[in-house]
Parts: sequence; structure tokens; C-alpha cells
Amino acid sequence: MPVLPRDRGCGTAAAGCRLWIGQQMRIATFLQVRRVGWDGCTGRDAGYADVVTVTELGLPGLRLAPPGEDVRPDDARLIDRFGRVATDLRVSLTDHCNLRCTYCMPAEGLDWLPSEQLLGDEEIVRLVRIGVARLGVDEVRFTGGEPLLRKGLESILSQVSALVPRPEISLTTNGIGLARRAGALAEAGVDRLNVSLDTLRPDRFKTITRRDRLTDVLAGMAAARAAGLDPVKVNTVLLRGVNDDEVVGLLRHCLAAGYQLRFIEQMPLDAQHSWQREAMVTAEEILARLRGSFTLTPDPAERGGEPAERWLVDGGPGTVGVIASVTRPFCGACDRTRLTGDGQLRSCLFARGETDLRILLRGGASDEMIADTWRAAMWRKAAGHGIDDPEFLQPDRPMSAIGG
Repeated sequence: MPVLPRDRGCGTAAAGCRLWIGQQMRIATFLQVRRVGWDGCTGRDAGYADVVTVTELGLPGLRLAPPGEDVRPDDARLIDRFGRVATDLRVSLTDHCNLRCTYCMPAEGLDWLPSEQLLGDEEIVRLVRIGVARLGVDEVRFTGGEPLLRKGLESILSQVSALVPRPEISLTTNGIGLARRAGALAEAGVDRLNVSLDTLRPDRFKTITRRDRLTDVLAGMAAARAAGLDPVKVNTVLLRGVNDDEVVGLLRHCLAAGYQLRFIEQMPLDAQHSWQREAMVTAEEILARLRGSFTLTPDPAERGGEPAERWLVDGGPGTVGVIASVTRPFCGACDRTRLTGDGQLRSCLFARGETDLRILLRGGASDEMIADTWRAAMWRKAAGHGIDDPEFLQPDRPMSAIGG
């Protein structure tokens, strides 16, 4: 029987207490952080370091395991110690990308993962099946890198769409090549798309992405909508002094075309590790600029675990969203679990530790053994990403290797 892998990076054991301040619950958690050396299937303890973190969850009534108790309940779902349940699985299919966005990677690209380390089609489908059939996953989003670069993509999608119960299937793409594949993606089972678009100006697109492909992206978005991949959600990262003057123009374009626009605060996930908080265009700035041209009212629809805070534009039905991971974190309602292209399980986009499921897949582990490992990893999910913590460390992997 294969040896169960231990978390790579930092594993945590925690005991906490609840502090109520106004209507927001703050959790003060004493963390004993174990630094683990990794040698494949076993680890060696490299010492301990005690730290205290305080994380604002902003979710009244969030349940926390009582102080001194860290025993996982007998629950088949992907629950954690703070009462959250992960039902949204993000699967990265590749770390390769055909753009070179300045806020993501250098012009020369990155050292891509060796092909033998990437999960095969059958391995990906098996993990998704375990998530859906045993762990309560009901939504699967395929990401990258750029997922359209993955050979066999439509086959993977078709197999996932045939699962019972069938999960909702979405895809995040930069739109290159989408125009000629939108119909095939819809036929394979994709329900909706997220497309990255940071500008409507060809010169700026070339500056930001280092590729002259804006026309291709716009054509791909139109083809996706024509193929019935609704809604087409548009993800826009604003860069100060580069494209932040297009806030109003981008929203007008998306409303006219029938797309759902979401502005995203730039996050510390670039390969260059050059992110600076003061250079980030904040949610408050974005909303202030929009309110200069539109009337915004909060969307009454239930937000749930959605990362975007939404507003009706001029009374609706059009909406605009802002994903403010940095200034308005939504960790308290997070329902996501993540798989990297090489089979590493991540409980958080910003986690520095991972759990190796690939070694189980290739070592003969049963589905239930993999499911148990998955449950245990998610049970240890941290209360929040900790970006505001002075000791916050950016993940070693960039966004292209994690999957958005």
C-alpha cells in the first residue's frame, strides 16, 4: 500500500478563539507551523516556529471548532475547521500560455513543467470524478496557463460532462484560438466561459500581453456567445497608468455586447514577484470611476461563494462585478479547492503548501484513499490568505502554474 504523502511546504496545527467585534467575527488563531523537508513519500521535521495571525473573515456566524478541538467530523464533503464547504473545483490543465502578460510572467516566458510531471487525461478525469462522486464537488472550472493549449481538451471535457451527477463546467481562457473552437467546446459540455481582456486598444493590448492578438480575442468572445456559452464573463486587471482610464469604456462595450464584466484587483501572483500594493488599482477607485458615469446599486442576487461583488448598472439588467481579493477579501465564504497541472492539491490560491495527489494516483491508491487525503488537506485550510499580514509571503508558484 502506498505511503500517504505529507503536505509539502508548511503544515499547520491550530487552536483558536473567537473574538466578536461589531458585526464581524475575527478569529485569533495560534499557529504552530511545521517546516517539512520533502523526499518523495516521507518527510523530516525541520523544526517549529510559533506565530500568531488575526484574520478578518467578515462573515457573521461562521462556525469555528471549539478551542482545543481539531477533530474532523465524519462528513464526506470537503469541510474545513471554519465551517466552509468546498464545492468548486479549479483544475489547471497546463502552465503553458501563448501570451506574456506583464503582470504575470517575463517576456521570455517561464521554465514550463516537464511533460512527464503533468497529469494525463485519464488522471485528470479520475480526480474530477472523485471530487464529484465522493466529495460533493458540483462545479468544475478548467484553467491554465491557457487551457486551449492542452491536447485532448475536448475529450477531457466530454468525459467530465458525462459524470453523474453532472457538474457545472466552465473554462477560463485568454481567447486566443477561441473563435474556431467555441462550437466544439460547447458540444463537449462547457456551460460558460471566462475570457481575459484588459483593454480595447490594440496598442495597449500589445504592450500588456506582448502579443498583437486583440482582434482574435474579440472574435473568440463573439463566437463563444454565438455558440451558446452564456454568460461570457470578462476578466479585466487594471494597471495604474496603463489601462485604468478604460474603466468606463470597457463596461460600455461589455454591456452592449451582452458580456458580464468583472474588474479584478491585481494580486501578488506574478512570476517576477514585483507586485506592489500601492501600485494596485483598488476596488474603491474602480467603483468611484464607474459611479461618475453609471448608477450602481447592489445586486440583490445571493452572492454565495462567488468572488465578485456585483452591482446593477443603471437599474439593470446589466451588471458589473469587482473581485477585490486584496482590499475586500472574501475568504470567509470561500468554496474553492484547486488542482495544479502536476497533480498538487491547493486549499487556497495563495497557499504555500501543497498535497501531492499525483503520487497517490501513480502509486496504486484507491479512490477512497485519495478522497481521504483530499478531505484531510482541506480540513487544514487556513482562515484567510493573509495578504495584510506583514509576514505574508507570495506563493512560489506564479498564477500560470497554479491556475486561476
